[in-house]
Amino acid sequence: MEKRLWEHIQTVRQQSPLVQNITNFVVMNNTANALLAAGASPIMAHGHAELADMARICRSLVINIGTLDNYWTEAMVQAASLVQRMGKPWVLDPVGAGASAYRDATLDELLKRKPTVVRGNASEIMALANVGGTATKGVDSTAASNQALDAAKRIHRQYGSVVCVSGEVDIVVGEKKTVYIRNGHPLMAKVTGLGCSATALIGAFIAVVDDALEAVSAAMALMGISGELAATASAGPGTLQLNLLDKLYNLTEAEFAATLRITDEG
Repeated sequence: MEKRLWEHIQTVRQQSPLVQNITNFVVMNNTANALLAAGASPIMAHGHAELADMARICRSLVINIGTLDNYWTEAMVQAASLVQRMGKPWVLDPVGAGASAYRDATLDELLKRKPTVVRGNASEIMALANVGGTATKGVDSTAASNQALDAAKRIHRQYGSVVCVSGEVDIVVGEKKTVYIRNGHPLMAKVTGLGCSATALIGAFIAVVDDALEAVSAAMALMGISGELAATASAGPGTLQLNLLDKLYNLTEAEFAATLRITDEG
């Protein structure tokens, strides 16, 4: 799998897929820059009047519910419906799932549109699967990723989505296989929106890679390895942001192969 993941990274760089993002105010700049650094082409568009046009020209859709309001919620549901009818892939980031009834109702509507991928932290995935006993702390997780494995499998069975639980270990759940990626660095948790950037990268990879599980694994490996290597050259979260973008842009095959820590169970 390791060789195929690197090939997928190269495919994104070569094809530069156009990715529509309906995301939150906090991370728009971060996610756009992450997509550009990885070789994709981002567009941030949520206006109702242009959703049909965007669905036609973009190769995938990223929906991130971080800063909801009624206008944005309607745009998300419309956009997801459009790409679902067109057979195009899309990824859902259930930011803050379980924090409010409004947020959960929005997620219920979006899940009906069968996202290709769902990516969130452990608490978000457990809340999305209606697993009791787990609280959210804003958008931060109160649980480790392995605690959400059963919830991820439940979501996959119900909606058919590949489910990614991000954390110290990133877990990717598909139909026939579960992948574990042990890359990254604790400093990454001190930069807002890096999980959202990972979701955006997934959007780029599912645009050009037919195997959704491999697409998600490649995106998460790229993000984790880039963050891990960037952290070694960073004095704190401020320089990590800069170094991470540079590493997303110039990561080499040798660095990828030497740093990747991945296992799978099938």
